Amino acid sequence: MTAFSRTLLAAALAVACAPAAYAGKPAATLDALADPALSARVRVEQDALRAERAQLPGYFRQAYARYPAIPAGTLEALAYVASRWQHLRPSTSQEHSEMPHAYGVMGLYHGEGFADQVGDAARLLGVSPSRILAEPSLNILAAAALLDREIGRDGALRKPDAEALRPALERYAGFAKPVAGAAKSAVADYARTSFAYDVLLTQDRGVEESGIQVPARAIAWERAFDAPALVRLRAPLLRLNADADRIETADYYIDPDTQTLRSKDPKAAAAAASTDYAPALWAASPYHSERTSYDSATIHTVQGSYAGSISWFQNNPDHVSIHYLVRSSDGQITQMVRENRAAHHVLSHNKTTLGIEHEGYVDNAAWYTTAMYNASAGIVRHFCAKYAAISCSSAFQGPAGSVVRVLPASVKVKGHQHYSGNDHTDPGKNWDWARYYKLLNPGGGTPGGAAGTVATNGTPLNVRSGPGTSYSVVGTLADGASVTIQCQTTGTSVTGTYGTSSIWNRIGSGRFIPDAYTYTGSDGRVAPDC
Repeated sequence: MTAFSRTLLAAALAVACAPAAYAGKPAATLDALADPALSARVRVEQDALRAERAQLPGYFRQAYARYPAIPAGTLEALAYVASRWQHLRPSTSQEHSEMPHAYGVMGLYHGEGFADQVGDAARLLGVSPSRILAEPSLNILAAAALLDREIGRDGALRKPDAEALRPALERYAGFAKPVAGAAKSAVADYARTSFAYDVLLTQDRGVEESGIQVPARAIAWERAFDAPALVRLRAPLLRLNADADRIETADYYIDPDTQTLRSKDPKAAAAAASTDYAPALWAASPYHSERTSYDSATIHTVQGSYAGSISWFQNNPDHVSIHYLVRSSDGQITQMVRENRAAHHVLSHNKTTLGIEHEGYVDNAAWYTTAMYNASAGIVRHFCAKYAAISCSSAFQGPAGSVVRVLPASVKVKGHQHYSGNDHTDPGKNWDWARYYKLLNPGGGTPGGAAGTVATNGTPLNVRSGPGTSYSVVGTLADGASVTIQCQTTGTSVTGTYGTSSIWNRIGSGRFIPDAYTYTGSDGRVAPDC
């Protein structure tokens, strides 16, 4: 990359407006597609968690006072990424994953294949490991002590800003350390980089939901990561002027549709991409075997974080793996095993099924976001289109549960808990199967799609040929006109009657209207992705 390109890139990345709202709210509390009974239970659950979270801000303040080198907002973001501000208490009697357990509000590891963060912090603080596992205040203090140690190793003479924390965050992550004499692992590096990115992204967007409060702080991404890393992460991090068609340098350009940095080098682009499913990133797991058929799709909850799962599926003693992994906050997808190979995730059924892991924990619905459901459903629709034996219309659509319930082979899209010979109970009690079925089968839950009403305060609304104001006008609709929303996608951000939104509603072939001018009775999405 030339010096001129670096200058242009920095300028391009600096073209910004206010940070976008975070997309990480529980889908069951927002979406008209959600199961009403599940939504009611999730609201009760989140109210209980809100009371539990009320004490945490005070503990964060105590940790900052003891470790002043840590930038404000970092600990709150770490807790959000690790646990969604829930004090994790793993139970060996309720296993859902072979991954190392994470403990407490900060999701600290205690060995089992990853670092012994609990033991290390106990020595730093002079307390017993059991107290760090049991007490939220000490769990937060333990994480602060570990991060402060990593900041000190960078030799900072003053408090670093958030962007400068990336190396310390990568070391803090606690994932498996490289084996002595082993070759450097690009996937392990990617997992640590992804962890640091997730923490900074949480600060960049901010979070305020169900008692969780992470202050928004715009991150200067070009200072936190180099350009190849930004391309590799395919991070939706650039806040561009909606009128800008393209910003580019000699080596990179910014895609105005996805608002991500892309490389002009086809080799660099290919290295980061999945060859099976275009929206996915590629990070190879060494654990796979011969496949015999494509008979079903298996839905999992990983009982861990997105970045930690990438690390685990790349290096673990049980040789477990997965085809696709979905991040909660924004629906980012990483593929780790090619579809023509069997991943190791559902025992005797490995050779016939395709698997999707979802970041999070089964007992907290906050992990199951609209972005995650949409991304996951997109993968399964891809399976249904590609493999004749997998039918989206045969997906399970019954109630969620927390026990093993074996379903017949005729049900082609189902959970880990629905297979014979398995004792795992994920995706568990909070996975909305009815909602997922509707996403897999657009129009299957509401005849023709979701109902909407144009609301413009008297002004005719332009109907566009695509999801954006740059597309041609193909008609108009009067204020109060009824529409049927077939599906929804993102495009140009529009400010209208219902605020600012980048969601566009398809109301017919080649006919789109902005959601900001459409009354649907919901603040979230009401139809599947287009």
